[in-house]
Amino acid sequence: MANIIEITDLSDPALDLFLRLTEAQLRNRLEPEKGVFIAESPKVIRRALEAGCQPVAFLMERRHIQGQARELLEGCGDIPVYTADREVLAGLTGYQLTRGILCAMRRPKLPTVEELCENAHRVAVLEGIVDATNVGAIFRSAAALFIDAVLVTPTCCDPLYRRAARVSMGTVFQVPWTRIGDTAADWPHPGMERLQGLGFRTTAMALTDDALSIENLRLREEDKLAIVLGTEGDGLSPHTIAGCDYAVQIPMSHGVDSLNVAAASAVAFWELRRR
Repeated sequence: MANIIEITDLSDPALDLFLRLTEAQLRNRLEPEKGVFIAESPKVIRRALEAGCQPVAFLMERRHIQGQARELLEGCGDIPVYTADREVLAGLTGYQLTRGILCAMRRPKLPTVEELCENAHRVAVLEGIVDATNVGAIFRSAAALFIDAVLVTPTCCDPLYRRAARVSMGTVFQVPWTRIGDTAADWPHPGMERLQGLGFRTTAMALTDDALSIENLRLREEDKLAIVLGTEGDGLSPHTIAGCDYAVQIPMSHGVDSLNVAAASAVAFWELRRR
């Protein structure tokens, strides 16, 4: 049964997880992956629990304990649940965006690239995408449009960042993912070689003069394809484009030269899915 704890003082150190630690501090807080993350909203928390993530503590409005959080709490044992009325919690940073429920969870241990890609045929690689909204939207498209796994480069936004997980509607817990490298020096090389060594042909989504149309049948016939998407604004680095087997672009009309990376990912995932 949950351990209900009334909040009387927002300076209580027990609330640091929710109120005062930065995302970087959360990532390095606890084992096994030396960190925690914050999931918000019942749907995101439910999908995280279903994926096996271990909850540490909840923070919620009192009315949710017997409301939309009741089912969540029933499966979490004697977990601390910090609570108060809405008026007391209204001063929390960003609280109005949480839909009333936050859950601190231990970060799961990530698989290796080799483990993740063992049975995959379509993977997405996110190079330096820093906007959490875009990362979350890409994961949602990946889940819906037949992507087997997602790889994030060392300079990419953390998929477990609170906003990324929320925008993804919890699909960051459904689509397998891991990091391809630990430092910026690990991408694009030797990361690219790891993918190619695993049998993947690499596809750079890039606006180059020699880029193939995304409709090219040769792309659809590839058994194992890694779709590489670049950061907002600048796109993929020249070294990444040069190292890929293909450069690919989406045909466009009305003089539009590019799409937002999240929108482009949805088009690419659908058109390049394994037939």
